[in-house]
Amino acid sequence: MNVLLLGSGGREHAIAWKLAQSPKLSKLWIAPGNAGMEELGETVDVKGMDLDGVAALAERVHTDLVIVGPEDPLAAGITDRLTGAGFRVFGPTAAAARLESSKDFANQLMADGDIATSRSQAFDQPESAKAYVRDCGYQVVIKADGLTAGKGVTVCDDIASAEAAIDRVMVDRAFGEAGVRVVVEERMFGRETSAHAFTDGLTVRHMPFSCDHKPVFDGNTGPNTGGMGVYSPPGWLDDATSEEIRQDVTERAVRAMADAGNPYAGVIYPGMMVTSDGPRVVEFNSRFGDPEAEVLIPKLRSDLLEICDAVVDGRLADVPVEWDDAATVGVMIASGGYPGAYETGWPINGLDVIDDDVQVFIAGAKRDAEGRIVTSGGRVLCVVARGASIDDARAHAYDNVTRISFEGAHYRTDIGATADQPLEAVVR
Repeated sequence: MNVLLLGSGGREHAIAWKLAQSPKLSKLWIAPGNAGMEELGETVDVKGMDLDGVAALAERVHTDLVIVGPEDPLAAGITDRLTGAGFRVFGPTAAAARLESSKDFANQLMADGDIATSRSQAFDQPESAKAYVRDCGYQVVIKADGLTAGKGVTVCDDIASAEAAIDRVMVDRAFGEAGVRVVVEERMFGRETSAHAFTDGLTVRHMPFSCDHKPVFDGNTGPNTGGMGVYSPPGWLDDATSEEIRQDVTERAVRAMADAGNPYAGVIYPGMMVTSDGPRVVEFNSRFGDPEAEVLIPKLRSDLLEICDAVVDGRLADVPVEWDDAATVGVMIASGGYPGAYETGWPINGLDVIDDDVQVFIAGAKRDAEGRIVTSGGRVLCVVARGASIDDARAHAYDNVTRISFEGAHYRTDIGATADQPLEAVVR
């Protein structure tokens, strides 16, 4: 099969790495890709948001399957554009991708489908949102309604911080058009986990659970990022709660989407908060998480290309989806200043001394005029290691992290450190 993969981050590097292992793959094209994917396929400088450009590329390379990595093209309708031109696409339609692209849509679907989440209210005017915050009687989370690459959420400790967050989203437009509408949600307390699954709209095949670390600094302090590291599996998550999430959240959401006339096919990923009252949805995502993909895909024993192909044809029930039991830990190394302003173009050293059993998935790096791999983004790369336990995997990951350097590089030192800490020790 000729496959066209859209995207340029660590998630897409991990997908490309796995696709390249498939005996079904004839040729892999990656648009636009990055410096880490050059040996896995042919990169083409076409951005996913250039819908006509992607359609022309798909025609030129005679692709048999397009796999969409990031959320922005999905929300913009890339699946609709390509299927309308006769191409097979792994990824939900724009209507189905509203599960991620509109927090308000997702909240309404959960209300109609009896899926547990927090109380919420959407607002088009900042003063109305502030009035609600002052009167609601509970702590809140402020979310831009649209896509913000994981950065449009503010967890508020008081009314003043909530009002400031509303102004940042709706008045200052820190997230552009994504902040035209704001969603005010009741703040939940507990531990977060990510619940990924493949689905063709009918059959659901669950992936292992994983846990992302969003805040930029150790101890979950500082502003939110796209993700500073992740581990899988969470030892604190019990079997009963895991099954409740699978059945009462993921599978129920897939049925609700079908019942609403928006059948969902691709990767569905509810971000969950496990509270003292049970699991609650924080948000839905319409694709692999990043960096979750970097630790999940190395655990997949089955052929990813075969799975994607089956999803598109509606025959996911007919293919094996098997996972190994290894623990995986991924540590993200970021540019100095991220998630704020940062410089790029710094040479990355140490990539040639990484252990053979460790994967380094490039998130934001390119080759300069001299052929060196240099930084080009905020999150630069994710170092992923395996082990018999989370402790083994994180020790192996950090041993290799210390071998990599570039100007201003920083990373969290506590990824996975509380993976086996009992839930009761954290939930209040």
